[in-house]
Amino acid sequence: MPLIEEMESSGKWLFRWRSYFPFLMVLLMIASLRYFTYPFGSVFLQHMWELFCVLVGLCGVAIRGFTAGSVPHKTSGRNTRRQIAASLNTTGMYSIVRNPLYLGNFFMVLAICLFLHIWWIPLIYLLAFMLYYERIVFAEEMFLRQRFGEEYMAWASRTPAFFPRISQWRKPALSFSFRALVRREYQGCFGLIMALFAVDELTEHHLGHGWQPDAMWIWIVGLATGMYVIVRILHKRTHLLCVKGR
Repeated sequence: MPLIEEMESSGKWLFRWRSYFPFLMVLLMIASLRYFTYPFGSVFLQHMWELFCVLVGLCGVAIRGFTAGSVPHKTSGRNTRRQIAASLNTTGMYSIVRNPLYLGNFFMVLAICLFLHIWWIPLIYLLAFMLYYERIVFAEEMFLRQRFGEEYMAWASRTPAFFPRISQWRKPALSFSFRALVRREYQGCFGLIMALFAVDELTEHHLGHGWQPDAMWIWIVGLATGMYVIVRILHKRTHLLCVKGR
């Protein structure tokens, strides 16, 4: 098989299973627990570092959320079976970067990889992310190029793949919808919090402190769980989060 077809084929396969990529990094972190200690032996500094990791992850959630709240239906979705693009997004976040959702994913998983403050884990993640998503983006861009032709080529030629070019910002074609944001991204936000909490509990157990979450995480997880349950009910049992054309 020619290399270009091989890259497209492997990209399609990775696209289908891309949701499981963070679990690979969690497995790496579990294997690295033996190197974990509190920074300078300080519980306070560890808590501050954990909050920093939460903020890094929420930065990724914000990037994804701002993107998801301004795009039309059948674009920028969580589909895994096949590529879907009813239209080409070129405004809003897509005016400054071609892959804003993957950029958001990068920060969300980076937050988990930073948690152990072991320098080579984020480095491995960066290299793995580049290799993994390079194939996925290649397959997606082949699909968009075939579907939208010159319109896609013109947009892709001026818009960077991963490093945002803020000077090119264009107002989103659709007004921002908070309801669309919540409906599309509540699962990812909850998953991020629970992943960070799981890693925290693993580190505490590794240090011999048992399975006893501290007050900070009880509040964070409790709030996240409550919000998840409420949004889940609204999403599945009502039409409050539905927005026409989103």
